[in-house]
Amino acid sequence: MPGPLEFRASLIQAADEDALREQLVRERRTDGLPVILPTPERVEAMLQAAAFAGLGRDIVLGEVGPNLGEATIEKVAINAVMAGCLPEHLPVVIAAMQALCDPRLDTTEVQVTTHQIAPLLIVNGPAVKEAGLASGFGALGYGHRANLSIGRAVRLCLINLGGGWPGMSDMSLLGQPGMISYCLGEAEDDSPFPPLHTTLGFAADASAVTVTSVGSPHSVQAVLTGDVASDAERLLELLAHTIGGMGNNNAGTASGTIIACLNPDHARALHRAGLTRQDIQAELARRAGNPAGVLQRLRYGRTVEDPDRIAPAIGDPAQVLVVVAGGQGFYSAVMTPWGGGPHRNTYVTKEIVFYDACDLPVVGR
Repeated sequence: MPGPLEFRASLIQAADEDALREQLVRERRTDGLPVILPTPERVEAMLQAAAFAGLGRDIVLGEVGPNLGEATIEKVAINAVMAGCLPEHLPVVIAAMQALCDPRLDTTEVQVTTHQIAPLLIVNGPAVKEAGLASGFGALGYGHRANLSIGRAVRLCLINLGGGWPGMSDMSLLGQPGMISYCLGEAEDDSPFPPLHTTLGFAADASAVTVTSVGSPHSVQAVLTGDVASDAERLLELLAHTIGGMGNNNAGTASGTIIACLNPDHARALHRAGLTRQDIQAELARRAGNPAGVLQRLRYGRTVEDPDRIAPAIGDPAQVLVVVAGGQGFYSAVMTPWGGGPHRNTYVTKEIVFYDACDLPVVGR
């Protein structure tokens, strides 16, 4: 590894820190908000977290579309500093960027679509506590430094390495707040289900981040009565109706990853009814759909020969990721997809490495 302060990135200078911050804004190197200046000393301190995981600054995680900029550990660390991350946040950012560089996530298409999707990071395992991620009340809102900084670091990488910018390469017609930061930990301690990453094949003591691009959260209100069968039935119907909303892309394509984010009370209600995570996926896939005639008329202004046929909003139960997060109460949430791209808006899960050697390949520069 290069010695301290031996950086590959170029240095910029200005009269003072305020001038430097304004220069970064003018050059579209921020998300529009002020950033922490990535001084060599701050970046070097951040890189120590990567060094503990056996990651040298020259390791290339992949390319970020549409500009296909190289996501080196050093460049990711620079953006993490700018976002306000602490060193313990960097391993999560690195794993998330490794996922976004995976061809299956179609990051180029995600960056340039007119839809309002944004990469959502779902963190599982010891990393939730290691990085200080919130998984309960307001986990996708304000006040949680780890969630906001980690999600923001990913966005800055998409801007500075991928070249995303509103109206130029990022053609989202309206956008959404999750485009600034979209990150939460799963509430494993409050969940009746196994952690999401174990369902996806990782060991319980491993840490992982699952990344998929989805729209903003749709609120799902359900007041529980204590009637086990009725509560579960109503919850499933409400979730399915929300997923199948006729304005959602997946209502017409049945493609893309869907997030069913259950609050702990709703998760326990479904669990009490004997439903597993896989059962919930299957039930939602069975129930979410619309009459083809109404769907085609409202969305496209056309008629079909079989108007009473039910058009499914979920093509495969595996498209639904059932996650437990948020505070206890009446509200859960659904995030629906775009459904486009060569890989149809899928999800990718990568391991988060804090202290152990990593098997990432070193790509020559």
